[in-house]
Amino acid sequence: MTTVTDDHLHLDDVRRRVRLIFIGSVGNLVEWYDFYAYTAFALYFAPAFFPQSDPVVQQLNAAVLFAATFLMRPLGGWLFGYLADRYGRKLSLTLSVVCMCLGSLIIAVTPTYASIGIAAPIMLALARVIEGLSLGGEYGTSATYLSEVADANHRGFYSSFQYVTLIGGQLTAIIVLLLLQNVFLTEAELKSWGWRIPFVIGALLAVFAAVMRRNLHETDAFIAAEKQGIKRGSLRQLFRFPRELLLVVGLTAGGTAAFYTFTTYMQTFVRLSVGLDATTTTIVIFCTLVFATLLQPIYGGLSDRIGRKPLLIFFGVVGTLATYPILTTMQTAKSPYVVFLLICAAWIFTAGYTSINAIVKAELFPTNVRALGVGVPYALTVSIFGGTAPAIALYFKSLGHEEWFYYYLSGIIFLSLLIYVTMRDTKHHSIMHRHE
Repeated sequence: MTTVTDDHLHLDDVRRRVRLIFIGSVGNLVEWYDFYAYTAFALYFAPAFFPQSDPVVQQLNAAVLFAATFLMRPLGGWLFGYLADRYGRKLSLTLSVVCMCLGSLIIAVTPTYASIGIAAPIMLALARVIEGLSLGGEYGTSATYLSEVADANHRGFYSSFQYVTLIGGQLTAIIVLLLLQNVFLTEAELKSWGWRIPFVIGALLAVFAAVMRRNLHETDAFIAAEKQGIKRGSLRQLFRFPRELLLVVGLTAGGTAAFYTFTTYMQTFVRLSVGLDATTTTIVIFCTLVFATLLQPIYGGLSDRIGRKPLLIFFGVVGTLATYPILTTMQTAKSPYVVFLLICAAWIFTAGYTSINAIVKAELFPTNVRALGVGVPYALTVSIFGGTAPAIALYFKSLGHEEWFYYYLSGIIFLSLLIYVTMRDTKHHSIMHRHE
């Protein structure tokens, strides 16, 4: 018979886990706020750092974007994964968000090219390198932390909040963009100095997250591995799991390509291919992201009941079959309501991946290499298939064959589907409590 005391203790435990889940995942909000803010406000601050009159600086602009997006993320996945597995999840989570703060602050205060010459884009490059490290490291460590603080029966539900906060970062950036564009500043003020405001906000958000994480409790799983004197954070140990590392790559490829398509690229696609104006486009994307946020815990909770594999297969099958018709129909749609419904339709299957991908990967590895196992192959795969999705789409568009990208995305999702069908369901075959 359940007593009042038992109920009170259960409620206290739930509150404690919810608090830890929020603190553990809040870095994703800051990370994606910074990512989206940089993209959204680039139009305003680019002339301050990259004057068209200097070809060397123009080339540096391209190099900065390449280095931050593609080179630093895997390095960040290794660095922060090593710190998390060797010295604790708390230290890695705190340092990653401090790096985010530093990167945003550098962008916010760096003088323009007119004031300090080529030092301005070099400072921007440094900021992007720091943010790239943080971007690569945050995912694996936060996924590991969320999986370890959740109770065994609700790991899918709690871990889904990684993408709730991640999408929340994009929503926050869009709100800031709309307010600055339409309420507080003129176009001239945004180009002159107003573009610095979102980066100041990003730095403040990171400070808030760092302060919260300072008092974060270490996970029981890490403490148990530490007490047993098990070697942690070793790449040599990590490579004892080649099948699992390849599984993470296969799991991630189709999902990350779909995620970047229906978040980052949608803003451009709706503007250029559909033809909606800037404000309408931003509002439509904002509303679809709210819908996507609501789906994450629903799907995460469902995975705790029916398993992870059915949701992944659902994403793979429907994503393979529905991506082409959704994007081609959207291309000819003129109504923002139709565009909204079509993107929401895409999110119905994409959430089958986003809501549970973190916990599926965490359940593949033992405690002592979990953050490395999740973070490194994920960062590599996102760099190859996720971050490049908008560029590939625009390249096909420039060739006059935009529909090639629709086939490309469907094909990547299908390849991941082959992995989903043949893998074991990690809910029933988890090694969460194993130390090696």
